[in-house]
Amino acid sequence: MSANASGKLDFRPMTVADIDAVMIIERASFASPWSRQFFLQELRAPNARSVLCHYDGEPIGYVIYWELVDELDIHNVAVHPGYRRRGIGRTMLEGLIDSAAARGFRRMTLEVRRSNDAAQGLYRLLGFEFCGLRRGYYSDNGEDAWLMERRLPA
Repeated sequence: MSANASGKLDFRPMTVADIDAVMIIERASFASPWSRQFFLQELRAPNARSVLCHYDGEPIGYVIYWELVDELDIHNVAVHPGYRRRGIGRTMLEGLIDSAAARGFRRMTLEVRRSNDAAQGLYRLLGFEFCGLRRGYYSDNGEDAWLMERRLPA
């Protein structure tokens, strides 16, 4: 899938050298963006993994997640606003779901803001289901988060 007929999407793990570009996406995507230091900590964490999406060589989206025994816990998903509504987030997550299932993971989890209907719709479309509520989860405004999970085939 490409963002349009002429462009090409490529995916690879994020590196420290990508942080400046990732920070542009992060700041454009969230009212309370993660800090540069937080991304650096994530990249150094032993269980942390990432997918960085490029469109014609330009970084435009990413997923950061942790591998925990038989589960993937998604921590952050973002697509630059200029590239949204083109299936890029869906493509990144579908690839992650396929990879996780092929590698024997049993489930995937994530938290999503209670007010983020667009993200919730995408996650439901990809087979995630609501399984809990984390009250006051977001430190910026105390908003609740829905806990969602997707079971993967054995």
